[in-house]
Amino acid sequence: MDTSAITGNITEQRTGAVVVGLFQGAEGSGGAFGAVDRALDGALKALMDDGEIKGKKGEFTLVHTLGRISPARVLVAGLGKQDTFDAERVRNTSARALRYLRGKGIANVATVLLGSGSGGLVAGVTAQAVVEGAMLGLYRFDKYKSDSSENNELESLTIVEQDGSTMDEITKGIELGRTLAGAVNLCRDVSNEPANFMTPTQLSEVALDVAREGALDIQVLERGDMADLGMGAILGVASGSAQPPKLIVLRYWGDRDDESNSLGLVGKGITFDSGGISIKSATNMGAMKGDMAGGGAVIAAMGIIAKLGPKINVTAIVPATENMPGGRAQRPGDVVKTMSGKTIEIDNTDAEGRLVLADAVTYARSLGIGRIVDVATLTGAISTALGKICSGVFGSDQALVDSIVKAGSDSGERYWQLPMYDEYRDQYKSDVADLKNTGGSPAGSITGAQIIGEFADGAAWVHLDIAGTSRADSTKGYTPKGATGVSVRTLARLAQILAD
Repeated sequence: MDTSAITGNITEQRTGAVVVGLFQGAEGSGGAFGAVDRALDGALKALMDDGEIKGKKGEFTLVHTLGRISPARVLVAGLGKQDTFDAERVRNTSARALRYLRGKGIANVATVLLGSGSGGLVAGVTAQAVVEGAMLGLYRFDKYKSDSSENNELESLTIVEQDGSTMDEITKGIELGRTLAGAVNLCRDVSNEPANFMTPTQLSEVALDVAREGALDIQVLERGDMADLGMGAILGVASGSAQPPKLIVLRYWGDRDDESNSLGLVGKGITFDSGGISIKSATNMGAMKGDMAGGGAVIAAMGIIAKLGPKINVTAIVPATENMPGGRAQRPGDVVKTMSGKTIEIDNTDAEGRLVLADAVTYARSLGIGRIVDVATLTGAISTALGKICSGVFGSDQALVDSIVKAGSDSGERYWQLPMYDEYRDQYKSDVADLKNTGGSPAGSITGAQIIGEFADGAAWVHLDIAGTSRADSTKGYTPKGATGVSVRTLARLAQILAD
């Protein structure tokens, strides 16, 4: 979809539809709504008087202009109450409006900056949210469908603004919105791909493409390299799969003069999780093609970081493998030795995420990285605790936790901090090794996080559990059904916050 901005009058745009907004309780005489209403001889105000247009959040009213003005249609989007209006509402409104018009077969759309000015948002922020919401909301994954004849495409979105003085700000907002949404949709793509296509090798190829586009350093460690480094935890998980494991390392250098100004992003890259010998139920196992959502998120975030250019060094590390029950697979009761030298008893082979992350976090520390954020679809328990509304955040450093929460708030993503009391550590004590890879059912998300934290080795460390938020069961707002791409925007924003 082409996106652009022009200075002009929304009523004079020759296009399939224009979008204007209306706050709940507004009189409807001002702004773009008032301009369109006057051009249509009071048709919109008449619909307001009849109670058809109320301005409620989520309300849409499509009006055919029948040649009275240049646009063929006007879509009035309800913006809800003005005192609770924010960029997130712009994203959701834009997404739903563009999806609605695409469903009508409309190819070209013009829109005003929804709620800008009276809604308290500056033009650049609104433009970013409009484009970001549109691109995220229009996303769909249908590359394997043989018949796509019914899939209309929206070809262009034009932001129309009467005040030409803000055009530079709007143009920058559009570009940022495209960058953010493009990266999220990349993460969605790799998470939605069937596991027979998105193998560890293919995930490394995606990372290579991101590295080439962003001029990032890339290194992909093979099985032998991991063996030389003593990464017994990753290799233990990989032992049951015919697919070769990969350790993907992407590096962005924004402050070469200060290598201590660093951030490590570690993403779980299990391209398919059968559970291994502790095999999962067949019900919904197909969704485990998305168990690499954390890895996809950190790769995609590196693409944004490369474009934004913050003054900080960022390293992304993705331990990528399948977790399969092959004849060489590790078993419950086995003991693996990690890169750190610590040993782990395998209590449940389906708790593989913390195993691969243990070695990946240790590797980050070996590079001298002092701030580490790992992202993983780690536990079903996080869905029990928080549902699909927000992701869980755990950490050893409150300042870094607070920065993550702020980065999420800035990006429209929610995180909730859970406790990390030392008493939970008793749950994963082992009789035969340094620790077990599970702490049992109680507080499963907390103990899962703490097991990873055992390998942070004094670094400021934060763990994000996105198991509940990485996939959507239905389409809502700018999040279509399927992979969500959660945490991509948060991680990129975090790099900016830490660089300031």
